[in-house]
Amino acid sequence: MAIDPTTGQKYVIELPDSEAVKQEILKLDYPPDGITMIDATRRLEEKFELSEEQKAAQTKRGERYLGFFHYEVVVPEFKKLLNEGKLKQPGGKGKPYVLSRKIPPPPPPDGDIEEIYQQIREKVAGDLLQQIKANSPAFFENLVIDLLVKMGYGGSREDAEAVGRSGDGGIDGVINQDRLGLDVVYVQAKRWKNNVGAPEIAGFAGALAGQGANKGIFITTSDFTKAAKDYDAAGFKIILIDGKRLAQLMIDHNVGVSTVKTYEIKRVDSDYFIQDVG
Repeated sequence: MAIDPTTGQKYVIELPDSEAVKQEILKLDYPPDGITMIDATRRLEEKFELSEEQKAAQTKRGERYLGFFHYEVVVPEFKKLLNEGKLKQPGGKGKPYVLSRKIPPPPPPDGDIEEIYQQIREKVAGDLLQQIKANSPAFFENLVIDLLVKMGYGGSREDAEAVGRSGDGGIDGVINQDRLGLDVVYVQAKRWKNNVGAPEIAGFAGALAGQGANKGIFITTSDFTKAAKDYDAAGFKIILIDGKRLAQLMIDHNVGVSTVKTYEIKRVDSDYFIQDVG
């Protein structure tokens, strides 16, 4: 269906379908110095032997067929070829498309942004664990206190240092659970390569009992064995934090990391375009 631009009357005119156009795009003879999309469109018009009437015909939306032909058929197919690495656009409007095997990757669709973000987090988390393991056990214990303070335990960093590190009976640190110091949390921090087993959890529970406490946090740069995770420390609440979770908590609470760039992802505010007809 087409529209006469003079009378506005609709009439039927035969035009090549999009699949035929796509197939012809793949067969175009690309010159060594490249070809613009406009030139490609003209070549395709010649290939299909479009009449002036066909070129001047309008679509239902009032667009000239040439515009539809160019932007809705030719352009998407060229983008597809670009994504497949068959063509390269040096840049700038109207620049030629040049045959090339190496092209910069296209911008990711919105659905891939979350995946890329998670990949970046995983990379940073791995780098954090490498840095932690390269430092001393004392550094790691201080890092744990910094993290717990950032998470809301112990009040200020000075308060946490005042509570101090006991180093007594398998307890590496003691920190206020609340800002008023009404309760405390005992911490065990192990910068280990091997996984922490059930005996270490049992030993920590014994250390808590020696302090008259029943709550503790066991943090390691490695992982916990299944036996450690399943260990039933009756009467004690012991939270286990492995290396992966430790690194993610550090990222979430900005410990040992800094923000490089911040991007805002925006969408159209449909409410803005609603007219008040009252």
